[in-house]
Amino acid sequence: MHVLILGGTSEARSLAGLLHPRFRVTSSLAGRVAAPRLPAGEVRIGGFGGADGLAAWLREHAVDAVIDATHPFAERISFNAARAAATAHVPLLALRRPGWVPVDGDDWRPVASLAEAAAALDGLGDRVFLTTGRMGLAAFADRPEWFLVRSVDAPEAPMPARAEVLLDRGPFTLDGERELIRRHRLDVLVTKDSGAAATAPKLAAAREAGIPVVVVRRPPVPDGVETVASPAEAAVWLAGRHSATDTGTGLSMEE
Repeated sequence: MHVLILGGTSEARSLAGLLHPRFRVTSSLAGRVAAPRLPAGEVRIGGFGGADGLAAWLREHAVDAVIDATHPFAERISFNAARAAATAHVPLLALRRPGWVPVDGDDWRPVASLAEAAAALDGLGDRVFLTTGRMGLAAFADRPEWFLVRSVDAPEAPMPARAEVLLDRGPFTLDGERELIRRHRLDVLVTKDSGAAATAPKLAAAREAGIPVVVVRRPPVPDGVETVASPAEAAVWLAGRHSATDTGTGLSMEE
């Protein structure tokens, strides 16, 4: 059974580790990170050429199932995957980590886009902790505030004129996030609702410091696509698909 994992996330790597070598696993990475952490199994890097290109790839490589384990904000590839899977008649599952949930003491300002996040900064302070990644910084290019921009790889212009770039990769610690807020005298945090524990400490640090958090809501999963929240659930889904055609091999429901 050949499984294509649309990956690049920690969940995708965990899933590949669960499935390989029981199944033939190919993980597809977008190639936007200079030195990605590679998963188990086969790896391909780069785009497919849209939904039609992905559908052709699925047929050419005899893919039996697709698991979309991309970042919750990788909206384009998710919708291309839904179209391609339907065209090629290949089962598709979306693996999406749960989003963050505010708790007592949080001052969250939910918005629908990066452009709305930039507009929401009015009156919140002059020093912004921007943790939305290196893509989309153009939305903040005309803002007058000073920004601490954190990303895995160096961002490209356009970006805020008053900015310091911090290249770092999670997981982050609560003590480390507290120190960043203190040292840079940050007034507000801007983040995407990407979920996961690796980058969640910034939310707790912001709550402790009493600073507002502008949170960009994640886009929806395409209509009609089944969704699970963990690699283990995705493995169970795949085991069910596999057992329907071949009960002699593959994952058991307990694995």
